[in-house]
Amino acid sequence: MTYVDGFVLPVPKDAFDHYVKVTEVAKKVWMEFGALSYVEAREDDVPDGEITSFPLAVKKEKDDIIVFSYVTYRSRAARDEIMKKVMEDTRIKDVMEEMPAYMKRMIYGGFEVFTEA
Repeated sequence: MTYVDGFVLPVPKDAFDHYVKVTEVAKKVWMEFGALSYVEAREDDVPDGEITSFPLAVKKEKDDIIVFSYVTYRSRAARDEIMKKVMEDTRIKDVMEEMPAYMKRMIYGGFEVFTEA
């Protein structure tokens, strides 16, 4: 079954265009090393919650845009192999130094798919 890494993070509105440029580099690297897909999505219909929500999860501030992204792989083993290569790649190291997102407020995790169409 497919394996998924998922991420939710806030990006300052005034840095969003720069964030998009960073993700273009990241997309190329992940796909080059064997990811099945790489997706970055900008909030469109993301309601505030009282107990839990995406805005609460990332401590969204007034001028933030919430980004939901995910990368898919053939398996957990493939993900581990690909992620090792990605994290060692100088292109990723370079763009991570200039990442315009609030990385400390990012939530992320790896997920084993159990239903897929």
